[in-house]
Parts: sequence; structure tokens; C-alpha cells
Amino acid sequence: MQIGDKIVFDRYEWRILDIQNDKALIITEDVVEQRPYHNIYKDTTWYHCETRKYLNSEFYDKFDDTNKCRIVQVLTKNRNNPWYGTEAGKDSQDSIFLLDIEEVCKYFGDSTQLLYNRGNNRYWKKNDENNSKRMAKFNGMICYWWLRSPGRNNHVTAYVHGTDGCIGINGNNVTNGNGGIRPALWLRL
Repeated sequence: MQIGDKIVFDRYEWRILDIQNDKALIITEDVVEQRPYHNIYKDTTWYHCETRKYLNSEFYDKFDDTNKCRIVQVLTKNRNNPWYGTEAGKDSQDSIFLLDIEEVCKYFGDSTQLLYNRGNNRYWKKNDENNSKRMAKFNGMICYWWLRSPGRNNHVTAYVHGTDGCIGINGNNVTNGNGGIRPALWLRL
């Protein structure tokens, strides 16, 4: 296995984002479903959101026992929004999670320099050569997908824009049911 390879694990196709020792960080190649990040429009963080609860219970429980044994529970570091300073809340123990802004910048090409050189932009740079690498589909249609990072406040959550792959650092309403879920996890090799 190499970084960038596609693999089949359980019922999905996944892309390998990173390999460390005997583990690989993988993300579903496409959006697996659409759902709100949270069920109530209020301040929320990854630690308390409904999507985190769902991914680490109902979604996780759909894996067979052999595959569950290969999923590594990890400490998920929840970082504040790098442009707005919005607090991300406390770190969490997760088997399955969403990527954050920094991880998307790192693993889908390297756009970290753009992330830390905001300039006068309110939104992500449209000229980032890595934007197209972030695009994903749901049922054959381009779809935006949630990140676990907060947006400009805790009523909105960062996302990857569907039509152009830009990172919506400012965020989208946490109750928007059109947000795509692209689960990520660390897999024992």
C-alpha cells in the first residue's frame, strides 16, 4: 500500500492519505451519505455533534467484527479555526472521524502555505491548484462535505465546497441536511 492508493475496506472504497508504522489513515473516496452535522442550530463542536456520535456508534456498528478489530481508536485533536479563531472544543477519542481544515490542506495536495497566509480573503482561494483533488461525489453528483473544524462561529462548520473543491473556512449551517459525510479512520495494516 502507498499513499494515494485506493483500497476496498468493508463496503466502501477508501483512499490512503497517510501511512505511519503499521497503520494507514484512510478516507472514503466519495461521500457515503448526506446528513446534518448537528441536529439543532446552536453552538456545537465536534466533541458534542450528532455526526460524531453517529459515526462512532451506528456507522461503526455496521462493520463486521473482523473489520472493527482493524479500526484504531485515536485521540482526535480538535484545533480552533485558523482564520477566525473559533474554539473547536476539547479533543476526543474516536474510531471514525471527519478530517479538519489542516488535514484537508495537508493530505489533498499541500495547501498549508495558503492556509496560514490568509491575506484579505474571507473565503478560500479559488486559485488553489489542489481544489480539484478535494471534490467528491454522492450518488454520482458532486457534493460538498463536512469537516470537523468550526467555521466563523460555532453555529456553522467548515466544509469542502462541492462545485470547486474550495475549503469553506467560514462554514455552513450545522443543521443543513445536504452536507456530505466522508468518514476517515486509522486502519491496522
